[in-house]
Amino acid sequence: MFIGHDLGTGGDKAVLVDADGHIRAMAFVPYGLDHPRPDWAEQDPATYWSAVCESTRTVMERSGVDPGRVKGVGFAAQMLTQVPLDASGAPTRQAISWLDARAEAEAARIVRRLGGRQLVRFVAGAVPSAKDVVAKWAWIRDNEPDVWDRTAALTDATGYLVARSTGVVCADHTAGGGTGMIDRSKRTWSRPLLTASGLGGRDVRRRLPALRGCSEVVGGLSPVAALELGLVAGTPVVAGVGDVPAAQVGSGAVLDGQAHVCLGTSAWLCVTTSAVADLPAHGVFSLPAADPSTFATVGEMETAGECLDWFARVLFPDADESSGVAALVASAAGAPPGCDGLTFAPWLFGERAPVNDPTLRATFLGLSLQHTRAHLARAVLEGVAHNLRWLLHAVAAKGMGPSRLRVIGGGVRSPLWMQTIADVTGLAVDTLDHPQYAGARGAALLAAVGTGTIASVADVAGLSVVADTYEPTSDPALAAAHDRAHRAFLTALPAATGHARALRR
Repeated sequence: MFIGHDLGTGGDKAVLVDADGHIRAMAFVPYGLDHPRPDWAEQDPATYWSAVCESTRTVMERSGVDPGRVKGVGFAAQMLTQVPLDASGAPTRQAISWLDARAEAEAARIVRRLGGRQLVRFVAGAVPSAKDVVAKWAWIRDNEPDVWDRTAALTDATGYLVARSTGVVCADHTAGGGTGMIDRSKRTWSRPLLTASGLGGRDVRRRLPALRGCSEVVGGLSPVAALELGLVAGTPVVAGVGDVPAAQVGSGAVLDGQAHVCLGTSAWLCVTTSAVADLPAHGVFSLPAADPSTFATVGEMETAGECLDWFARVLFPDADESSGVAALVASAAGAPPGCDGLTFAPWLFGERAPVNDPTLRATFLGLSLQHTRAHLARAVLEGVAHNLRWLLHAVAAKGMGPSRLRVIGGGVRSPLWMQTIADVTGLAVDTLDHPQYAGARGAALLAAVGTGTIASVADVAGLSVVADTYEPTSDPALAAAHDRAHRAFLTALPAATGHARALRR
């Protein structure tokens, strides 16, 4: 038996998985996200650990499995979220979320030092933005010198959980890849990139943790951590993985050319590739996958499920979140595909892919007196689907277009949304059992690989079973309607960009 965690933006998901990849028990413990200032997004690391302890105890209780049968633990967590640690392994400040966009000035300064946007794209694969790790590092150094002085290790959320559970401070290869400051082929820190960015001095380099393979056992549970988790001291813990590569493993889409889409708070498209395949103009870049022989080529959409949550709060303010979203989706079925000309661009908190602009904001276009709540609701679903179609076109142009999509995350609970994605993109959509727990399942499977129970990451490909498939509707008129709607969707970018620029003047 193996335990896996997926520490997300809104809570921790935990699973107990057997050697065949079957989920034997699962649990979710929610927590909040703080926005103390405009563009800031923070969380308390102590809340992370508390949630991990509670969810671990819950899955053990629900399964009835003796803790001695747990042979390994794996952690996955939200990528790019930073949790700097002091020499004892304790956080030196609140976690800076991947959603945080405070470091716009630092990002611009780094890009200038690196020689401008074009050169950075060619060398590093992506241009640092206010939400990227290196900009967050620079912000802490320049704005919180007391925190910087106490920081001994610049780790992410996964690294924090590993350190808290084992006492070992390290970063997994996917965490390193997420910084943009590693040699991706060698999976080592790149001193030239660090130096060129202004972060190559000893004050930064001495704070960089050792990089370890995702399925590499880095230590065992400490007695204190084991007691808090309800497990056995010494249980092996692997270095862990970011949430995107964890979902890549948990979805089973780990072989070259396979792809998965996650529809959660955010969304992403991840294509497994055998080589680096960056598309910087579209915010797509390759980072080391959990499998040391492959890459996760990823385009991340900042808000997907969060669009539904936001709109449900607006339309159904008296309902709890889950019933509000259910009511929203139910009302969406009352509007026709194409929403009678109404378009929604889902950029509520900036965007990374298919366009990388943290200042971008969402918009409705074509709103008229004929539109109802149902039209608005369906436009939200279709807007996310059109954003995904735009991203799929970008990767297809580089020869990476998948033949079908494996979709995971909370969005899978809506058959209407799955069918909408199939119809808008023209691709078959496969879903899995327990789609919201694919990341946690992937973390657990990496623990199974690390302890030798599963021979390699590639061997998990056959351990995922498709639950449902949504084929594109065979209707030329519907396809033509979605083509028109997509052309209209693409006009939202210049409109939203111009609006944002006008407000900054």
